[in-house]
Amino acid sequence: MASKITKAVIPAAGLGTRFLPATKAMPKEMLPVVDKPAIQYVVEEAVAAGLTDILMITGRNKNALENHFDRVGELEATLERKGDTERLEKVNYSTDLADVHYVRQGDPKGLGHAVLRAAMHVGDVPFAVLLGDDIIDSRDILLSRMIDVQGERNASVVALLEVDPSQTHMYGIATVEPTDDPDIVHITGLVEKPAAGTAPSNLAVIGRYVLRPEIFGILEHTAPGKGGEIQLTDALQELAENDIAGGVYGVVFRGRRYDTGDRLDYIKAIVQLAVDRDDLGKALRPWLRDFVSKMD
Repeated sequence: MASKITKAVIPAAGLGTRFLPATKAMPKEMLPVVDKPAIQYVVEEAVAAGLTDILMITGRNKNALENHFDRVGELEATLERKGDTERLEKVNYSTDLADVHYVRQGDPKGLGHAVLRAAMHVGDVPFAVLLGDDIIDSRDILLSRMIDVQGERNASVVALLEVDPSQTHMYGIATVEPTDDPDIVHITGLVEKPAAGTAPSNLAVIGRYVLRPEIFGILEHTAPGKGGEIQLTDALQELAENDIAGGVYGVVFRGRRYDTGDRLDYIKAIVQLAVDRDDLGKALRPWLRDFVSKMD
């Protein structure tokens, strides 16, 4: 029987240059999506899937991440004195979410290098990797499905999303074979950001992975690829091409995903999540309709 997966790795060492100057002093992962930082949505997703041991791979100027998931005695005391139990509960909730650890990436050598930095913490058990730029709607199932598939097939599993062919150059793209399960494919190859017109499919790798620990040995000898960085996609390609450690499978996700790594998509994410909120949607929806009706 496969052991229960409890460890999640969240790479969070990027500089967030697309959001400058907002990210000059604030980590991009702490940018608010409605009223929670983006990173909290990701941690909540991990916890909901049973992953309570969280390792964040950070870098310089990322102290705000640690502060957010730590106690803030003065703030808690102030809210308690005011009798503001609702806000106090929200503050304590983020503190008590999970057992969160931190390690610095050091040199910014890419996603593959960031994942490799987790080897000592993870050890020799399967684990999940969640990228902070992708928020998966809590009403849609993805990570727990991936964990189930990993246990059933004893392989590494990635999340796939169908994208418009014109966008394939922006993603890692998979070559796949069907399986008996309609939402699961066997991955035989992966290519990072293929040139326009050369993609083997329109199935793009998005920021969720459930990996066997053999990935660390592959990453140790993975040469820098696109952008001069050590690409996780290249290591997964080696696993898939040679069917190492059970190979690689993909779960095709057809739910709601919000990309907070792009400025326009970040704004869309805030609006999409806010209109579905019980406390905000009732007032926001008619305002949006009126606003749009007056646009040229």
